[in-house]
Amino acid sequence: MTGIQVARVLQWVLNAGLVVLAIILAIFLGKETLHLAEVLLYSNESTSSYLLIEGIVIYFLYFEFIALIVKYFQTGYHFPLRYFVYIGITAIIRLIIVDHKNPLDTLCYSAAILILVFTLWLANSQRLKRE
Repeated sequence: MTGIQVARVLQWVLNAGLVVLAIILAIFLGKETLHLAEVLLYSNESTSSYLLIEGIVIYFLYFEFIALIVKYFQTGYHFPLRYFVYIGITAIIRLIIVDHKNPLDTLCYSAAILILVFTLWLANSQRLKRE
């Protein structure tokens, strides 16, 4: 087998794995939709707001990962850097919502978001933009 054939086989394996991952993520997105409906309809008021906000952010994480896989196939087998930054920002926001007891940790998470926003600005600048 030549190097090109090996690359094609590995690309096929990667693509098949990403399709399977997208299906799994879509299933979890559906489960999260049911969970959000359950929180909205059946939870008491004291815990429902935190559970609802946490569920919404988790929902967006699933949505962003599925969008990343779709973008991968649309851009000719390329993962855009900014999608990873979006996912990182959303994940840190979820972490702040879930674990906000220590003010210093929350400040560090906020600084990390600021760094990621700056990274996003750099990634969207004309020098680094490929799309």
